[in-house]
Amino acid sequence: MTSPATAARSDRPTPPSTGQIDEARAAVLRAANINPRTGLATDYLNHFNEAIMLLEMVPDMPECAEDFLTWTPLSYAEHFWASNFKARDLAIEAYESAEPRIRTEFDNITATMTAILTAVGTAMREARQDTTRATLAEQATGWVKPLVALAGGIINGATEADVETIMSA
Repeated sequence: MTSPATAARSDRPTPPSTGQIDEARAAVLRAANINPRTGLATDYLNHFNEAIMLLEMVPDMPECAEDFLTWTPLSYAEHFWASNFKARDLAIEAYESAEPRIRTEFDNITATMTAILTAVGTAMREARQDTTRATLAEQATGWVKPLVALAGGIINGATEADVETIMSA
């Protein structure tokens, strides 16, 4: 039996990646709306899109700021545990098995979105004027929307060139 310490040894050669995944697993992931190349599901972006939608309403309907303030940050796994996503266990397992480079890049972007939305929420709670809240909401959507697109690109296996195109739009 191999101990975890032995399994994690870096002096063992690792087989080269063929860039291919098991077709049966890929079919299961695709059926669950999980990208088989990245192991990520776009459903998680709904969490951020909800916040954006609420923020976009604030300038015209200042009372929507209160709705935005009920938005709570959720990690990838927390989002799926709280959702009705049919294949939530598979989504969490695929995320945990995702290539570390892809997952790190994705996690960095979602952490940035969470930090922005959390900071805007704090600022909105302290704001006394509806116009200040509206300005905060407009700024936040301008910052977060491109990050959602970037995260979507990562989920869908975008190349670096694709990411550059998204960010320059």
